[in-house]
Amino acid sequence: MKKTIKKYSFFLIVIGINIFTLFFYPQVGKSSLVFTGKNFINFLFMLIPVFICIGLLDVWIEREDMIKMMGGKSGIRGVVVAFLLGVVTAVPLYALLPVAGMMLKKGSKIANVLIFICSCASIRIPLLLFEVSSIGWKFTITRFFVNIFVVIIIAFTIEKILTEKDKKSIYDNANKL
Repeated sequence: MKKTIKKYSFFLIVIGINIFTLFFYPQVGKSSLVFTGKNFINFLFMLIPVFICIGLLDVWIEREDMIKMMGGKSGIRGVVVAFLLGVVTAVPLYALLPVAGMMLKKGSKIANVLIFICSCASIRIPLLLFEVSSIGWKFTITRFFVNIFVVIIIAFTIEKILTEKDKKSIYDNANKL
């Protein structure tokens, strides 16, 4: 029981705050509940397609193919594939973490998974289009090329820093998915 409460503590705290607010400040509490409900529904509508895609990735792409495309010996091809996958995404980062876990489960190199996540966070196409319209081409192009190098440097540096024990632990946790 304690384990379950600890696991869902944040969710229970949010519910508790909403009930407290609803009881003592009914108008604010009602708005809070509506806001929380809408965000929860948006969260579900974002995650359901991601989990369907993860299931399809798990079934359709063989481990050997993933290792060939993004594994330890994939070289520059793995970096390019990870980068391109990250750049074309348009979902929030929390929805990409299960995808990264599946990539690790299928044998992707840790650096390639990090390139995927970092490129999703900083250089995806929708973000670039927003920057062009807000700040201009010169800044956007400069930041784009700087970010490419920074993302690659960060990914390979982190992979070099990790010990073999750390890497094994990461892959073991991914295989539990």
